[in-house]
Amino acid sequence: MTDTPEMTDTKAAEPRHRPLDTERQERWFVAHAPRGIRPVARRMDRHVLGAAGLAGALAFVFFAAASVGWILDTVDQNRGFARWDESAAEWGAAHATTWSTNLLDGITQFGSTGLLVIVFALVGVVSGVRHRRWNVLAYLAAVGLGVSLVNNALKWSIDRERPDIARLTGYGGSSFPSGHTAAAAACWAALALVAFRFRPAQIRWVGAIGALVITVGVAASRVLLGVHWLTDVIAGSLVGWAWFTSVTLAFGGRLLRLGEPAERIARRTATDPDDPPSTPPLESAVEHTS
Repeated sequence: MTDTPEMTDTKAAEPRHRPLDTERQERWFVAHAPRGIRPVARRMDRHVLGAAGLAGALAFVFFAAASVGWILDTVDQNRGFARWDESAAEWGAAHATTWSTNLLDGITQFGSTGLLVIVFALVGVVSGVRHRRWNVLAYLAAVGLGVSLVNNALKWSIDRERPDIARLTGYGGSSFPSGHTAAAAACWAALALVAFRFRPAQIRWVGAIGALVITVGVAASRVLLGVHWLTDVIAGSLVGWAWFTSVTLAFGGRLLRLGEPAERIARRTATDPDDPPSTPPLESAVEHTS
């Protein structure tokens, strides 16, 4: 049976699938993977790589939770990092000057709720207005609100006393873990991800290192200003990074789409042109790099 002109016209009018989109997704992932794993990435499909990334992220969350529990245990027994709690607090009090206190108080504001709310709101609203998508604002809200709730729940349940020395800046609640440090760890990592997620690897590393430096600076300022023990800020940083990792996983990593993993987006782009995602990963990458 041969095709009639009507049948040919009907076939031509049918939507054409794009079977190469999945391959383009895989090539895009390999091109944006860290340089050290690209040879391995070329030999693995995105399903295996995605599962490996998920397993690694979950392993880190488990490690962070176990480490916080271990740190809390060492506090009671005065071992591990807890051995330096007293000396770190006393060193900060003994060497404090007006200039150093003002400097440290400025650094500690990078973990304050007021500053982070303003920065998150600006970044989320600008992204929503510019790209007509509010997923970034939802992601930042989940990171910021979530880390505050988790950290305050730990503070309430543990109820550790703060250092009994000169407290050179404001504070609230109990001591363990440090809320400023947890907020800095989670929120600045999230901001670095939002700002640099589709940039070249070297720029992404700069953003990650910048977020790390801010977190370490806030943690050090809390100890040197006498409002937290050393173990408080170590635990706070782990809580913050673990929460950031968990929320980022829920939002699909750099895609920042809640509940819609990259594999599903790739499949829908390839097989369902009548219901495409709002911004496919490849288009989003071009949008952010142009």
